[in-house]
Amino acid sequence: MINRTVLVGRLTKDPELRRTQNDIPVATFTLAVNRPFTSRGGERETDFLPCVVWRRQAENVERYLSKGSLVGIDGRIQTRTYDDQDGNRKYITEIVCDSVQFLEPRSAQDNTSYDNDSRSSRTDNRRDNEPKDTADDLVSEDDLPF
Repeated sequence: MINRTVLVGRLTKDPELRRTQNDIPVATFTLAVNRPFTSRGGERETDFLPCVVWRRQAENVERYLSKGSLVGIDGRIQTRTYDDQDGNRKYITEIVCDSVQFLEPRSAQDNTSYDNDSRSSRTDNRRDNEPKDTADDLVSEDDLPF
């Protein structure tokens, strides 16, 4: 049996971080994912999917993502039930994320310079006055195998 889901969408609000009784971090958020087709009226419909992520990734999601952030998730669909205070049985279906990929730099959300962001994973050891490589500089016709 296979239970795997891969989604790309935007957060509908800031993630919420909580901790279990054993002090394990867990973050929840809702992901808005457009359907690949339009309705008869020509409008694109959107699904709003509840997601949960655990441990270190939960802390990173809470720290670096906010409403509107574009993310890719890889996980599984899980259903669970509980009884509310009135004794009514509640059913919950959610995506349990194994991996959350941040698909755009923070500057796309807060209009700050990505190159100046200390959390940037990109490193550039060139000085500002050195020219950047172009595609022609990287590959010459002599390097091509055909």
